[in-house]
Amino acid sequence: MPTDLNRRELLKTTLGAAVATTGLTHASIGWAADDRRKPADSREKRVLRIAHMTDIHIQPERMADHGFAACLRHAQSLADKPDMIFNGGDSIMDSLRQDKARTKLQWELWKKVLKDECSLPVVHCIGNHDIWGWTKSKSGCSGSEDMYGKKWAIDEFGIPNRFRSFDRAGWHFVVLDSTYPDGESYKARLDEPQFEWLADDLAKTNPSTPVLVLSHIPILSAAAYFDGDCEESGDWKVPGAWIHIDARRIKDLFSKHPNVKVCISGHLHLVDRVDYNGVTYLCNGAVSGNWWKGRHQEFDEGYAILNLYSNGSFDREYVNYGWKAPADES
Repeated sequence: MPTDLNRRELLKTTLGAAVATTGLTHASIGWAADDRRKPADSREKRVLRIAHMTDIHIQPERMADHGFAACLRHAQSLADKPDMIFNGGDSIMDSLRQDKARTKLQWELWKKVLKDECSLPVVHCIGNHDIWGWTKSKSGCSGSEDMYGKKWAIDEFGIPNRFRSFDRAGWHFVVLDSTYPDGESYKARLDEPQFEWLADDLAKTNPSTPVLVLSHIPILSAAAYFDGDCEESGDWKVPGAWIHIDARRIKDLFSKHPNVKVCISGHLHLVDRVDYNGVTYLCNGAVSGNWWKGRHQEFDEGYAILNLYSNGSFDREYVNYGWKAPADES
């Protein structure tokens, strides 16, 4: 049996070769989210390469616009350049609790960086912080504003609906809206019309077509257990705002459709992988890391690269794009 030292040396050698091959830079600690799998059949080919950028949290402070620009430049300068970007939500720092002026400022900054720095097509997903005014006691909203709630984000993203699906390169893609109102805050779940739509959409999809699901909040996640101080109570308790509280019925739906291969998300600013009943759930870190204050727990500011293959296989690698957080502001 190899020793722990031998295992570590073998891993270092293997990963070093992988880095040299891909030209990607990994997070320096806890980056072990490199899930590259060779296609089951060597004749299968890669059909799509996606950069999944989530939890950008753009704001005027802490040079967040420069950080986002650096991330976009990094992805687009890879020797093996992605075909498109999936924006996983929380594009702006926060509009749940902000007034109209602050929200407008953040969206203008978001649009400017995208216009100046992005030449790739972008698929957008709404995050909880992209929703305007739900915390009325702080935002000053009444709820009757034209752009209240998710309307503002839908307009900024130029998307037809808060949830939708499309086909590309032999794959079917589903974009979900994870954020469900709960008083002045939210829970992670699908509303009834959306769940019914999802069931119908999957039923209409050719069972031989592999499916990727994009959501802001994870449907299933192991990292959610490390995003708080659960140990203090003596019980592991995960709030309903951290992962989908309707995960049971979603996984039951997926079990009827074996062509659902992978679900990707953000929200937690952590990186993990959960394989459950034939579906892989990937939480893909955060462009902003610790909300532009450096590493969040083990993970640096980064984004994920996903390669999709014609036989329904895939791989994922978390990429540290080299951003260094500015010194704390006074």
